[in-house]
Amino acid sequence: MNDSTILNTPEIHSEILDKSEEMGFTMPSDLYIGSLLRTLITSKPGGQFLELGTGIGLSLSWMVEGLDDTAELTTIDNDVELTSIAMGYFGKDPRVKIICGDAEHWIQNNADKSFDLIFADAWPGKYSQIDEILSMVNKGGFYVVDDMSQQPNWPEGHGDKVEALISYMENREDFTITKLNWSTGLIVATKK
Repeated sequence: MNDSTILNTPEIHSEILDKSEEMGFTMPSDLYIGSLLRTLITSKPGGQFLELGTGIGLSLSWMVEGLDDTAELTTIDNDVELTSIAMGYFGKDPRVKIICGDAEHWIQNNADKSFDLIFADAWPGKYSQIDEILSMVNKGGFYVVDDMSQQPNWPEGHGDKVEALISYMENREDFTITKLNWSTGLIVATKK
C-alpha cells in the first residue's frame, strides 16, 4: 500500500495553500490529517462537528468535503486575519459557522453542546480545558489531535506537554484511543 497518494484533495485546498505561503503562515495542516478528518466526518451523516484552531482553513477544506447536507461544523480561532480569510472561502456555506474569538471562553459558554467529532488543533481543548472538551464528545464520537510527534516549531518544554496529554488520554477509561505515528503524530479517540 502506498499512502503517499492522497485522493480527492478539495478543489479549494491548493488556493488556500498558496494563500498560506503568500502570508508566511507556518502552521498549515497536513494532507494526511485532512484526508482522515474528511473520512471520519463522512461516517457521521447529519453530524455536529467542532474544530478548535481554524488557522487559514486548510483542514477546514477537508472537513467541509466530508459534510452531508444536514451536518454542521463550527470552527473557532482567535486570529482576526486568519478567520477573515477562512470566511472568504467558507462563509457562504450554511453548514459552516466560523467564530473569531477565544476558544477557552467559547468552551466555557457552550458546555451544553455536544459533537460527533472534535478536532483540537489549538491550545484550548488540547492542552487546557481537556476535561471540558472531552465531555462535549458524543458517545461513539471522535476526539482527534495532531502534532503529537516532535515538530520543528515546538517551543522549549512543549514536548513535556505533549507527553502529558498522551499519558492522560491513555489513562481515560471512557475513551478508546489509537495513537498513530503517522503524519504529524495523531491521537484518534472514540467515546465509549
